[in-house]
Amino acid sequence: MPRMTVGVSLKAYFGRAQARDWFAQVAALAGEHPAVRSGDIEVFVAPNYLHIDDALRAFETTPVQVSAQDVSAHGRGPYTGEVTALDLQEAGVRFAEIGHAERRRLFHETDEMVAAKTTAALAEGIVPVLCLGETSAADVDAAAADTLAQLDSALRGAPAGRIVVAYEPVWAIGAAEPAAVPHITAVTRSLRARLADDPARIGSSVIYGGSAGPGLLTALSGDADGVFLGRFAHDPSAFAAVLDEAAAAR
Repeated sequence: MPRMTVGVSLKAYFGRAQARDWFAQVAALAGEHPAVRSGDIEVFVAPNYLHIDDALRAFETTPVQVSAQDVSAHGRGPYTGEVTALDLQEAGVRFAEIGHAERRRLFHETDEMVAAKTTAALAEGIVPVLCLGETSAADVDAAAADTLAQLDSALRGAPAGRIVVAYEPVWAIGAAEPAAVPHITAVTRSLRARLADDPARIGSSVIYGGSAGPGLLTALSGDADGVFLGRFAHDPSAFAAVLDEAAAAR
């Protein structure tokens, strides 16, 4: 059975004390979960930059990996305020979100910037969590074509290496419900097929974000390799429930 991946992005919701408390609770839950300890479920958590060291300490004796929420397109040099992929790699970070819809909308990130960040991450052995998805509700064929085009753009010229595609329809982020299951299934199948045809992306996976929550993995019946959680995972017990569901979905 394939491994499932469960990721969590904390965005900028938590202060440091709250983040430390959450890390401790999740470390206990995930660290004791049989499917996480066996490697059947891969878990990564993306705190903000200032909380990364706290997360690394909290998860040190568990299989939980730490992700950054962004990464610089540049290497070391005169880039004030940037955090390079090499800095992340040396700190012990293993994943980095790239191209999230909020980065595109609020900070005007372009496809070219996403591609440069993807290349920078892969060059240093950081697994990109590529956030892809159509901006407005569309029919399945149009959504799949749009998302595949984003994937191709992000990987153009990138080094070989594993990636995690987080399919997040922008119109579903923060909504009351995720996209409809048939819609998710059609797009994730298209993304998986594209990755399977690319020998440079061995071991890559496709997970779903965008108001993901309980019951979704079961409904997807194996058509996604996991989920990317946001506000739902702020409650550690809810996060634990998703781990149980991921284990059953295998």
